[in-house]
Amino acid sequence: MSGALLSFAFEVPAKNEASARMALLSHWAQCRHTNVSRCCSVILGSVLVSAALSVSAESQHYDVFVSNERSGDVTVIDGTSDAVVATFPVGKRPRGIHATPDGKRIFVTLSGSPRMAPGVDTERAPSDKAADGLGVIDPNARKLIDRWHVGSDPEQFAISKDGKFAFIANEDDASAAIVDLSSGQSRGKVKVSEEPEGMGVNPVNGEVYVTCEEKGEVFAIAPDEQRVLAKIDTGGRPRSVAFLPGGSRAYVACESGGYVAVIDTALHELFAKIKLPQGSLPMGTAISIDGKELFVSTGRGNTVAVIDTRTNAVSATVPVGARAWGIALSPDGSKLYSANGASDDVSVVDVNARKQLKRIKVGSGPWGVTIVRTHK
Repeated sequence: MSGALLSFAFEVPAKNEASARMALLSHWAQCRHTNVSRCCSVILGSVLVSAALSVSAESQHYDVFVSNERSGDVTVIDGTSDAVVATFPVGKRPRGIHATPDGKRIFVTLSGSPRMAPGVDTERAPSDKAADGLGVIDPNARKLIDRWHVGSDPEQFAISKDGKFAFIANEDDASAAIVDLSSGQSRGKVKVSEEPEGMGVNPVNGEVYVTCEEKGEVFAIAPDEQRVLAKIDTGGRPRSVAFLPGGSRAYVACESGGYVAVIDTALHELFAKIKLPQGSLPMGTAISIDGKELFVSTGRGNTVAVIDTRTNAVSATVPVGARAWGIALSPDGSKLYSANGASDDVSVVDVNARKQLKRIKVGSGPWGVTIVRTHK
């Protein structure tokens, strides 16, 4: 009995639902020619398979939340149908957007500073500082439930692995703020250099990396001690940062340089530069689940580049919408979503086939993307 049960309970869930049902029917047919013990194993096996299939199907459900900078709202896309299911207002210039690890809350940066091209004197246009903040979103209710003041002109941020803190780049005062996500209270800030932009957290040691556009620098910070550990020169207006799952390398998209800087995180040193195709203005970064591939949005290059992290070479480029910006991978890594700021849509990319499946119209100026598992 135990051998048959083990074979049935552990081999079948690895197959698809149709195969599982066929196997179950086959076992039931055999019951007429076996003893009661055998039939009991089949009944128990059917329960285990049903549960396994249910859990597997449930784990694949997710929603995609897209911040729309110009229209001041967030669009929700159902990850199964890849169709828009909701849009709700959040405030001025929503940009960086991330969910907590448990998916119970989503946070989005809001800014009252005017949209201006790099290098333009920001004092020429008035800023609405009252609009600055970190918006708190209930993903189930699909609405903004709170807004916290977290500094001046927040843009990108990252959340600690335990989901307790956010590390926020405040462009106007050249600092990285540390915010308690249970209360919205500040826990301090660390001074960096001009125009801090991207934030990332090393998944192994918890170090926070801050990219600073103006001087082309990346700061490594010890958040518990609130001090700078190292400054790494990357050049090229660094924007976002992503880490390998093992934390040994950090990949920084350098917009004006048209390359990705690779940092050795143990030494806090520049390890390599990966040149992207002509016309690339890299911005968003995402790492595959197994860490073997890095995905980079190329801005006005209108593509997502795929980099083999074992060779540090570009292995593919996938055409998407206009001005590809924030990107995120589905929970199983099979699909990638790209916020296309100039075409007001989101591209859905088949990661394995290396092709765009569809484009979904969203709000005006889509900027960031985050994904939350749902239970349907």
